[in-house]
Amino acid sequence: MNKQAGFTLVELVVVIAVLGILAATALPRFVNVQSKALIAAGAGLQGSIRSAANMARASWIASGSSGTTIKMDGVDITVDGTSGWPVAASIKNALQDTGDFTETTAGNGIFEKKSGACTVTVTYAPGTGNAAVSNANCNS
Repeated sequence: MNKQAGFTLVELVVVIAVLGILAATALPRFVNVQSKALIAAGAGLQGSIRSAANMARASWIASGSSGTTIKMDGVDITVDGTSGWPVAASIKNALQDTGDFTETTAGNGIFEKKSGACTVTVTYAPGTGNAAVSNANCNS
């Protein structure tokens, strides 16, 4: 007697159908997690920009609140000669890392990152040293 072991065609079809149903329900949750991660990365860059701007201004104040150039970690940072906040063209130089965000136009202080339809933008405000995060088409 030959005893064969294995799965029947019906069992295989049922398993494939169950896996398809699980994948269909898990995929939207995975996409939503990617959007939330991108938004969180934008918030992280916002915090980095605020910290870098505050450090540059503190350095400007500590150096006597004069001039338009300071050094941070050996890098020249151009600051507004009245307020001490870094100008938009220099904020990227004050940052250690932009977290894969790219400046939309060199020196404008607007950083952007896309993932699918989700776009997160971080904008530096040189007059106040603040930064704002906005997101478009992100299901948060």
